[in-house]
Amino acid sequence: MPKKILIVDDNELIVEVMSYILINSGYDVSSLSNGDMVVDEVKNTHPDLLIMDAVMPGMDGRAICKILKDDKETGNMPVIICSAEDDLDEALRQDGAPDDILHKPFDITALIHKVELQLAA
Repeated sequence: MPKKILIVDDNELIVEVMSYILINSGYDVSSLSNGDMVVDEVKNTHPDLLIMDAVMPGMDGRAICKILKDDKETGNMPVIICSAEDDLDEALRQDGAPDDILHKPFDITALIHKVELQLAA
């Protein structure tokens, strides 16, 4: 059974590109376009990995990550935050930190490598 990945980004092109790459790599991919429904979606669908933009309408990706990491039900799910911000590496050292960061723009190899690394952990 393929691993389930949830992508959350308000940029439709990013969602399309990531989905295309990951579906062609054998993953089951779903997506949301804002942060408002992420926590409920994760609790309902139990994805194996969450890839989420840091800044988007509704709830901020870093705040969502902290909520998920602090919850016993979702705390072990790997989360990759993606952003064009250079100072995002600081987020890895904070309480409720994501498991990895994908800097935009990203290449296919970097995306697949980070996904494989988190799903293998």
